[in-house]
Amino acid sequence: MAHILVVEDERPISDLITMNLKLVGHTYSKAYNGLEAADMLEQERTDLILLDVMLPGLDGFAVMQRIAHLQIPVILITAKNALADRIKGFELGAEDYIIKPFEMLELLARINVVLRRNEQAVPAFICDEVEVRFAERQVRVDQQPVDLTAREFELLEVLIRNRNIALSREKLLELAWGYDFAGDTRTVDVHIRQLRKKLGWEERIKTVFKLGYRLEVQV
Repeated sequence: MAHILVVEDERPISDLITMNLKLVGHTYSKAYNGLEAADMLEQERTDLILLDVMLPGLDGFAVMQRIAHLQIPVILITAKNALADRIKGFELGAEDYIIKPFEMLELLARINVVLRRNEQAVPAFICDEVEVRFAERQVRVDQQPVDLTAREFELLEVLIRNRNIALSREKLLELAWGYDFAGDTRTVDVHIRQLRKKLGWEERIKTVFKLGYRLEVQV
């Protein structure tokens, strides 16, 4: 996955964000003020910055100006919700702008979007004989290609990128289908069964993804 710098001076928020980043497989560093963040970014590899705007010493906008030459994608996370602030953030090159308070699942989903857009995340997920290559939208089992529908691949990608987080059927539909699904939410169950069958996970007993609602893909 990716290495993410979390720049947030409120330690409970910083701890909550990093705990969830760890759950889905990302690594992270922490900074609690703008000057510390700017120094860290010059010294260590970073794939994405989660940056508060109202920071002591050097605010988030000033940090973005200082590290612009590094060309690292930035998601601004702030309580400043004025249109002028959002415009300034985007003009400085922010990939996204999230207003506090926010839902953690939404933040993780937006992180995935930015990482895919910038191709900074690890391009493949491998578990035993199964290899999933995100950019090429390819899946192989024992080196042999597996034919998945577009919807099956999108669901599989959501499960991988959000592994270890309990997702309801409704949230899976929202993330994988991309809109408010009006039909039977149990369509998720059908797609899960198809994925298990195509990936050869029906005969083995190994938990790969914890999805909540007892549809743990016990593969």
